[in-house]
Amino acid sequence: MQDIEKNAPAGAQAPEHSAVHEDGHAHHHHTHADGSRHAGGHHLLQVEDLSVSFSMYDDAPDAGFFSWLSAPRRTVEAIHGLSIGVHAGEIVAVVGASGSGKTLLADAILGISAENSLVEGTVWFDGERCDEERLDALRGREIAFVPQSVESLDPLMKVGKQVELFVRDATPEEARRRRREVFERYGLDERAANLYPFELSGGMARRVLLACALANRPRLIIADEPTPGLDLDLAVRAMDDFRAFADEGGGVLLITHDIELVLRVADRIAVFKGGTVVEETAVANFASPELLRHPFSRALWHALPEHGFEGSDRQDGR
Repeated sequence: MQDIEKNAPAGAQAPEHSAVHEDGHAHHHHTHADGSRHAGGHHLLQVEDLSVSFSMYDDAPDAGFFSWLSAPRRTVEAIHGLSIGVHAGEIVAVVGASGSGKTLLADAILGISAENSLVEGTVWFDGERCDEERLDALRGREIAFVPQSVESLDPLMKVGKQVELFVRDATPEEARRRRREVFERYGLDERAANLYPFELSGGMARRVLLACALANRPRLIIADEPTPGLDLDLAVRAMDDFRAFADEGGGVLLITHDIELVLRVADRIAVFKGGTVVEETAVANFASPELLRHPFSRALWHALPEHGFEGSDRQDGR
């Protein structure tokens, strides 16, 4: 169940902000990176006070085989009070422990949360407030998704055809031409287009997922753990692909647990802990723990390899 329209009517305009921020300027729950801009006076993506909870059955181990039919329900909150923004032309990386619920953020923005979920909060895209219907219209068009699993590819369809299906409102010839463009960009040829997913290497499959996301020329990419299973060279190449997309004016929300990898390409880092973003800051502030506000952010800094992996359990930042 979605409830992302309680605070304002769909189509309402986001509050306007200064078009250019000085480096380090704090605003909307985050510190801006050098050169951050609000094209049109607003964020490309703005999420305010997002909460995601689930209706769950309580265990009733002694009530018989069909106990779930009469078992009481309880509500479990997975995300609470989360706010985050992405500007045009930048990468915002959401970092935190694996399995901490970061994927739920992507699902909520895309409007694909589970049936037993309750999603509350406000999502704005390009200054327009989005209800569930609006998110559905944006998904696959102006907002593209790169899933974390290559199993998202249809195993029974050649990958070239799969990418072409992502090109909306186009003739087959136009879709084929667009697919060739993105394949050429990512080192995939016509031979690869005629392969099934099981015939691809892990790196090729990841590039096909990225091609699917870019085929319809979106304005925002949401990437959920896009590098697992890739060796370092391929993972770096994937990060460079996102950087190139942002440099051309797009926005990227990159969800990952690999902070070391994203520090080289991201503009800002949103630190996820306990079901919310505890700090959103310019990536330059990860140069020193003294520049980070939250103890968990400082603990992540200390846990990086170049800092000796010390303090994965530290919360004081000392």
